[in-house]
Amino acid sequence: MSLAECTIIDLPKIVDSRGNLTFIEANEHVPFEIKRVYYLYDVPGGAVRGGHAHRELKQFIIAAMGSFDVILDDGFERKRYHLNRSYYGLYIPRMVWRELDNFSSGSVSLCLVSELFDENDYIRDYERFKRIANKQALENGQQSSDQNIVGQ
Repeated sequence: MSLAECTIIDLPKIVDSRGNLTFIEANEHVPFEIKRVYYLYDVPGGAVRGGHAHRELKQFIIAAMGSFDVILDDGFERKRYHLNRSYYGLYIPRMVWRELDNFSSGSVSLCLVSELFDENDYIRDYERFKRIANKQALENGQQSSDQNIVGQ
C-alpha cells in the first residue's frame, strides 16, 4: 500500500441552527464494512498513540472533538495530516504505519475499522514494518531502493 491511497474524506454535514449533524454509512462514506468502533480520549499532553501498522485492517479516523495530527508512513515516505473537524476523516488502508500526536486538550479521536481486534494483525516494530513493506513493493514490481526507505 502507498500513501497515495490515504485520503481525507468529507462526510455529509446537515447544518441546523439547533446543531449540526454528520453521519457515516459503511461502504458509502468509508470504503469498507465497519466491524469495530473505538475512540481515544483524555490523552495527556505530549503523548503519542498508534505506533503500528496493520496487515489487513483498514481505518477511518475522525477528530470528533478538538484536534490532533496523524503521521502516516508507507515504508518509503511519510506524511502528516492535521485533523480538526468532525465532518471529515482520514482513510488509512492496510499496511500503513500510523502515529497520532499533538492532541489538543479535550480532543477525541473516533476510529472506525474494518476488522475485529486481532493482535496478530498488528506490526508494532517499525524496522520490521519497513522490511515487510519493501518486500511487498518488490513482489508487486514497484521500484524500491534503500535510499527511498524512510528512516535509513
